[in-house]
Amino acid sequence: MERRGPLLPRAAHRAALLLFGATIQFTVVMAVVQLRYPGYSDVSNAISDLGNSRHSPWYLLFNGSLILFGLLGAAGAYLLRTAFRPRKTARLGIALLGLAFLTSLGAGAVPENLDHGVHYAFATVTFFAAGLTLLVLAAAMLRDTRWEKWRIYTALSGAAALVAFVVLATVPAASSHYFGLVERLIVAPPLLWLGATGLRLWRIPVYDPGGTPGSTPRADGS
Repeated sequence: MERRGPLLPRAAHRAALLLFGATIQFTVVMAVVQLRYPGYSDVSNAISDLGNSRHSPWYLLFNGSLILFGLLGAAGAYLLRTAFRPRKTARLGIALLGLAFLTSLGAGAVPENLDHGVHYAFATVTFFAAGLTLLVLAAAMLRDTRWEKWRIYTALSGAAALVAFVVLATVPAASSHYFGLVERLIVAPPLLWLGATGLRLWRIPVYDPGGTPGSTPRADGS
């Protein structure tokens, strides 16, 4: 019997490309649009302000990027399931990740000045689901050599995001004077995790279940 060891199916490499691509394009666009926004502050301005057509000169670029982030990420989340053992925690974590991507798409499709309530409902679900996703996936990584110590980084990232989420929801100063700063503390850990995880998955060799028995798997999948 062929010994696969800590290898991945080819679909997991496709997930890596989608997750990394979604993260990079959104991060770059967010930085560019922010530079074009007069007087924008990382401390007080919400990230959603970048998609506000009344104040952000390049709002279409930001909202389009957020929608693309949701589409690529949802597809990546679906394929990412192949990188986990078939466990309840893995299925729940992937479902939460898919939800976070879809609600981020909704936040891009409904900017804050179009419908404030709907936009922030999407954003709230995105923030909470993203942090919770990482805690659940950290549990799904237990006793899986492909993830090794990555589960620790995953759990810490999820905890950091959820703590910042609670602070934003309960501390008046955080939700007024420092809204933008605390919001970024919610977004940064999951966003960094997505990009880093995409790179990590790409470095793990793949196996081809339909390949020639006894063939040696290679990192490029051939």
